[in-house]
Amino acid sequence: MQVKIEDKSSVKKMLAFEISKEAVTKELDKAYNELKKKADVKGFRKGKIPRKVLENRFSKEIHADVAPRLIQEAFIEAVKEHDLNIVGGPQMDPPPLDPDNAYNFEITVEIKPEIEDVEFEGIALEETKYEVSDGEIESQIYMIQKTMSKKEKVQEERPVKESDFVLIDYEGFLNEEPCDKTPKIENYVMGIGQKVMPKEFSEKLTGAIPVQDLEIEVPYSEDYHDENLKGKTILYKVKLKEIQEEILPDLNDELAKGLGKFETLDDVRASIRENLEKGYAQRIKHELSEQIFQNLLKKYEFEVPEAMIEGELSGITMEAEQAYAANNTSLEEAGLSKDILRTQYRGVAEKQARRHLILDKIISQGKLELDDEELEKSFAEMAMGMNASVDAVKNYFNMDPKQLEYYKHTQLEKKAVDLIIEKASIKQVEPGAAKEPDAVNAEDAVKEEDALKEEKE
Repeated sequence: MQVKIEDKSSVKKMLAFEISKEAVTKELDKAYNELKKKADVKGFRKGKIPRKVLENRFSKEIHADVAPRLIQEAFIEAVKEHDLNIVGGPQMDPPPLDPDNAYNFEITVEIKPEIEDVEFEGIALEETKYEVSDGEIESQIYMIQKTMSKKEKVQEERPVKESDFVLIDYEGFLNEEPCDKTPKIENYVMGIGQKVMPKEFSEKLTGAIPVQDLEIEVPYSEDYHDENLKGKTILYKVKLKEIQEEILPDLNDELAKGLGKFETLDDVRASIRENLEKGYAQRIKHELSEQIFQNLLKKYEFEVPEAMIEGELSGITMEAEQAYAANNTSLEEAGLSKDILRTQYRGVAEKQARRHLILDKIISQGKLELDDEELEKSFAEMAMGMNASVDAVKNYFNMDPKQLEYYKHTQLEKKAVDLIIEKASIKQVEPGAAKEPDAVNAEDAVKEEDALKEEKE
């Protein structure tokens, strides 16, 4: 076998193979000998069929079997011999096999770029000194009150206020005819000012006194996410049946006991403080990480394999689909598509690929490894976050070794980031004084897209 390697770019190579006629003949002989033992051709005894008959009957199948095997063996040998660090799948259009000639074919591959040693010691970072305030804790307590609140009917005759809930029946009409997409709904509890219903509902209902029949006209915009309603004006006939007030439970130890794992309200506050402190610690780590990569991405320029960018884009679109599905909707209903996301977030995907490549270099450069104790600790943290047992986490990874290797690598990347932070020059700053990171991760990208959609609506 002969192979010539041509550089198409710093990360793309074309491998031109030539497998000698003798090697092709040897493989074909082997294939036909195996076929001869089991082939069933009318007029010939099994094992006694002439080669010419087999070639006339089965050459297409034999060539289709031999050619991929020759290609695979040659490719594997070339990768090992030339130590090619391939990413993504090889690209090729295999030519037909000619038994009378050498077999020539080309394979295009992408490889990881060669990155110079990364100088990461002494990077200047700003660490924000976040502190949990009593106001944040009380805000969380108030949210707990809200989740444990009850709604009670207002007995006095009075108009609807902005803080009220209302019990209504409603039905939408298009051109004075009932609209299938806005069917009659009875006994619906709606919060005034909340965004579940069109804003026109809150505007019209505020100040009204039950029991009362109202008509509410809602013009849907041309870019409304629901194709069935965009550009249409729906007239809703609404019956305001009653006003309801939200009654919050008293702030006392009984409220704490109602949460199941606390004895006093102070226990709840202590738990909230602990969770907020953990959240701030994670936020600090994230902000430091973003500053690190702002620095390194500017300092180290290299070409990124298209396969890695495509892999990151696939992850972004999958996260987006899952995020919308969790809210009982879809990309299409939100006026999006995979192609739109892939176009919008290609730059994000390339940055993420660059991060991984830089971290890979630091991992190999620093000879970082994940010992058994560190792996066990990470399993325990993962189990706690999932509210599962450590054994359940281990069983999951035992069933999928590839996922385990991927997980180990993500832990090594975290270890690399910790090493950079440990070696950095860190200056503490007050909240609001730190530089805003300009990098965006996949989750932020999805949230940002949601925000844009809400603004349009």
